[in-house]
Amino acid sequence: MKTITKYLCVFLFILFTSNEILAQESTWKAPESANDLKNPFSGNTLAANKGKMIFRQTCVLCHGMKGDGTGGGGVSLNPKPANFLSKRVKDESDGALFWKMSQGNPPMASYKDIFSEDQRWQLVTYIRVLENQQ
Repeated sequence: MKTITKYLCVFLFILFTSNEILAQESTWKAPESANDLKNPFSGNTLAANKGKMIFRQTCVLCHGMKGDGTGGGGVSLNPKPANFLSKRVKDESDGALFWKMSQGNPPMASYKDIFSEDQRWQLVTYIRVLENQQ
């Protein structure tokens, strides 16, 4: 009986934990209209390098050096910082990422009054090549 109880507890823990993670991952969606926003710097290496500098000064704290959402400043945040290397983020349009970065969603700040439009697009451009920067 102890074995069954132990397995049941493990199963329930995994079930509830995975549901919580999935719920956090899918709760913040940009409006459909954001998908129409076009990145003027898409594929531009110079823009990606500028985005990298901004990322290292601002985003690393929560999103981590690799952009995988494991920065020390994000440990206690809820929801957790996005993992830019995840399929979910990769599947989002550049416009959706730009919109999210511009609007913010606590605990993530809005960056529309902090960075220029070009700087936010440069960040999106860097996020798109982040995996290749490791």
